[in-house]
Amino acid sequence: MFATLQESVPVVDPSATSGVLSLLWVVVALPALGAAVVLVLGNRRTAAWAPLLGCATVIVSFALSLVCFVALLGRDSAHRQVAQTLWRWMDAGSFKVDMGILYDPLSALFLLLVTGVGALIHIYSVGYMAHDERRARFFGYLNLFVASMLTLVLADNYLVMFLGWEGVGLASYLLIGFWQHKTTAAVAAKKAFVVNRVGDLGMALAIMLAFATFGTVGFSGISAAASHASYATMTALGLLFLLAACGKSAQVPLQSWLLDAMEGPTPVSALIHAATMVTAGVYLVVRSSFIYDYTQAAQTAVVVVGTVTLLWGAVIGCAKDDIKKALAGSTMSQIGYMMLAAGLGPAGYAFAIFHLLTHGFFKANMFLGAGSVMHAMDDDVDMRHYGALAKAVPVTFVTFAMGYLAIIGIPPFAGFWSKDKIIEAALADNPVAGIAALVGAGITAFYMTRVMLMTFGGKRRWLEGVHPHESPAVMTGPLVALGALSALGGLLLLGGWVVDWLAPVVGAEPEGSFGLPAIVVSLIALAVVIVGIVIAWLTVGRHDVPATAPQRVSVVTRAARADLYGDAFNEAMLMRPGDELVNGLLAFDRQVVDSAVMGSGGAFGLMSSSFRRVQTGFVRSYALSLLGGALVVLVALLVVNL
Repeated sequence: MFATLQESVPVVDPSATSGVLSLLWVVVALPALGAAVVLVLGNRRTAAWAPLLGCATVIVSFALSLVCFVALLGRDSAHRQVAQTLWRWMDAGSFKVDMGILYDPLSALFLLLVTGVGALIHIYSVGYMAHDERRARFFGYLNLFVASMLTLVLADNYLVMFLGWEGVGLASYLLIGFWQHKTTAAVAAKKAFVVNRVGDLGMALAIMLAFATFGTVGFSGISAAASHASYATMTALGLLFLLAACGKSAQVPLQSWLLDAMEGPTPVSALIHAATMVTAGVYLVVRSSFIYDYTQAAQTAVVVVGTVTLLWGAVIGCAKDDIKKALAGSTMSQIGYMMLAAGLGPAGYAFAIFHLLTHGFFKANMFLGAGSVMHAMDDDVDMRHYGALAKAVPVTFVTFAMGYLAIIGIPPFAGFWSKDKIIEAALADNPVAGIAALVGAGITAFYMTRVMLMTFGGKRRWLEGVHPHESPAVMTGPLVALGALSALGGLLLLGGWVVDWLAPVVGAEPEGSFGLPAIVVSLIALAVVIVGIVIAWLTVGRHDVPATAPQRVSVVTRAARADLYGDAFNEAMLMRPGDELVNGLLAFDRQVVDSAVMGSGGAFGLMSSSFRRVQTGFVRSYALSLLGGALVVLVALLVVNL
């Protein structure tokens, strides 16, 4: 029915193809070029200047993204959607796909986040990876990741988005396993790659279903025809895209790869697992709002996934002694908040993106801060070996503290504004999810206070030979910038700016949708946070931290240490049955298929051996055979005639 629908073109100002907005493709091309140059020429040839090239390409991309944002800001809301076609990518019968760019308020914010935070992480990596023999290759991989992420968020259709989606997956595999000499890093990279392929299957099936239903994979074409599709089709699309989002954003049930991915260099954790890759799933759901708005079932599924994950990650974060894994559990939880908000529809889309932005600031800040602490502690990640580092690494401490205050939601830091709006919207739309979000806020305050106390407070627990020292300026500079953003990021909500800015893409926030006044919700959330802080102080701050983790712990703590048995579940329910299935198929192949093939060959071989005995090559034998045959025929004729 919809195969003949023509894709509608977004409103485009005549100036869209001229001026600075005509250079949007350069934002992607620069880091892609940097990756190509470094990876083609090789690590040895580019070792001296690869870090400079990697940083320069992303910094220029950020500058251009900022100029484009200002240009878009100067337009009225009706003309803040710019579409550009670069070239025809695929043309096979009715399947036609252009390599197209869609620049609108949503993609504009993502461009600033990816290039801005990406540039700071590139600069930080200059110091962090200074002594790594393969650092040129590392910057090539970083550039490849940034280029892929920019492709993902600038795409005007799902197939081009899928190109960036897979590029991000490849780059993350290369970066997580960068220290491939470590078995744990190599295994973690493979695990991330395989788990993400499960989500990617959902993405691929959704794209196929969209084309079969609407005759296009473009956002505008699907949006225009969405109201004519069946509820079942829209629900299937929503659930398939949710599966894809779970893979990239490490949401339950595809969350198991994220904590292991901490085996990669710390800048990788900051770039991929805080500010960009793990937010791709949230971007997919919000970008697909024209699908989720037509299916309550899929929206509910998004809310359930987000709610479960925000609690799942928070509980895991409470039991980790590895500073990076504690932050990884936190990332999982915070992405859960974003997914919860995205599942609330127009009441939550803008707040999902708002929290995504603030989270990018404070979590990148804390991951890089963790890297600075590791730099000071000879790469030790065990917080039980830290303590009293506030004076030893003062810049790291102050900037990390800003991220800490932001993530637990202390006003006026960034996380207070974004997370409280999600809690407020959830309480009004789904009280169960809202209460879960409040509980998650309390748990977040507990485990993040635990991290602060074990790392920067208390007594020295440093191992022998460790002499903590502050990181060089090339590393602390990005920390200061991200610390400032962690403190000031909430200004995006000033006057409701971020909500109004995103309204042309995700729709206006429903009026009168909140049941409780904002100030009441904020006070309740702040009270819950204070309770979490007090519990952390009573259980951690007032006691000496043992050098090794206690073995006699509660069932909940034991489960949290084991990542709530996510890996055990996957192994028991998926991996082992998969192994048995493969072993069964292998046995069938050997015993049935191979036996049939080899048996046929053996039968013909036996037949040929028998015939070979007859073919002796002696004339007298052939004459005797002829005589014998003639006698047999003669006897047969005589018998018949009788």
